[in-house]
Amino acid sequence: MKIYTKTGDSGTTALFGGTRVKKYNNRIEAYGTVDELNSYIGLIKDQEISVNIKTALLKIQNELFTLGAMLATPPEKETLKSGKERLNIPKINEDSIAFLETEIDKMDNDLPQMTHFILPGGHQAVSFCHVARCVCRRAERLTVVLNDEERLNEAILKYLNRLSDYLFVLARKLSLDLEVDEIKWIPSKQ
Repeated sequence: MKIYTKTGDSGTTALFGGTRVKKYNNRIEAYGTVDELNSYIGLIKDQEISVNIKTALLKIQNELFTLGAMLATPPEKETLKSGKERLNIPKINEDSIAFLETEIDKMDNDLPQMTHFILPGGHQAVSFCHVARCVCRRAERLTVVLNDEERLNEAILKYLNRLSDYLFVLARKLSLDLEVDEIKWIPSKQ
């Protein structure tokens, strides 16, 4: 497989199924941001964190690749003329969302009750979680725009929403595990 094809030199790229679109197309923006998110999750996974969290993050990275493939497939190209699915991979579904919810609940059970908003920081691993959370929220916003244009599988939006919650709770869990203080946001009185 050659890395450069030269087919994108004019500012277009191919979606799954062959349709060519501009590189700033909302579909490209959405799955490109999911790819960016996946890279940040790789940064988190590369930190000195528990094997259980690394395993969960690897599963999430694989699911984000699937989600990106789903976003890269326009509705009119989802099935072949024979009626067979073009994208023959397991899709993001309610089980994917339930996995995130279970992981959130497990981590949340160990955490002190939140009494304030929390500022990002305290440790590099925690900061990477907050950056990933922000990128996840951007991916979600871009996917909502795309969904308004052409209906997407509803599990995609749910998954991205839940994943940003997961990343927030993971930041709190890593603060606890790494024995760093959470930085509470306390507005100054002027």
